Amino acid sequence: MVKIINRCFWANPKNPLYLKYHDKEWGVPLHQDKKLFEMLLLESFQAGLSWECVLNKREAFREAFDNFNAKKISAYDEAKVQELLANPGIIRNKLKVNAAVNNAKIFLAMQKEFGSFDNYLWGFTNGEVIQEPCNLRTTSPLSDAISKDLKKRGMKFVGSTVIYSYLQAVGVIWGHLPECDCFRLTVLKVPKLQLK
Repeated sequence: MVKIINRCFWANPKNPLYLKYHDKEWGVPLHQDKKLFEMLLLESFQAGLSWECVLNKREAFREAFDNFNAKKISAYDEAKVQELLANPGIIRNKLKVNAAVNNAKIFLAMQKEFGSFDNYLWGFTNGEVIQEPCNLRTTSPLSDAISKDLKKRGMKFVGSTVIYSYLQAVGVIWGHLPECDCFRLTVLKVPKLQLK
């Protein structure tokens, strides 16, 4: 196992949770719908906040939102929403909590329409990973297009900046900087940065 010493500038060296996320998760291509939904829900709660804030509360979110089970979340009623809003472990924003319920319903509908959310998401790049260092931008034509489509379908808190961050998190966009050890190791393993 190779030790990561040089990291992207945003990985807080004082937060072991953040370093683990940077080294093991961020930018790794995801294709499991459950995980894609988890990250979509968490990214929607990040809007206007830092990812570190959301990451530090991730396990509380997992417990509060039924292990990110989209089917269960889609059935939440007002009593459950109020329970979530009283939970100090998560970000208690009523608009975002309601958006999570709404987005879960739309996510399930999209699974039926496309066979999986994975098919929908990766269809935008024909299964290819886009290489783009994380210090270049916060939106792109790709995040604009996906954001626009998700909004048209009725999803909330899926603006282009949120979606760009999401695409980086789930590996559609490979954002590690050239000086980061993760960049070097992955380029050595997957020269074309291409899937499927």
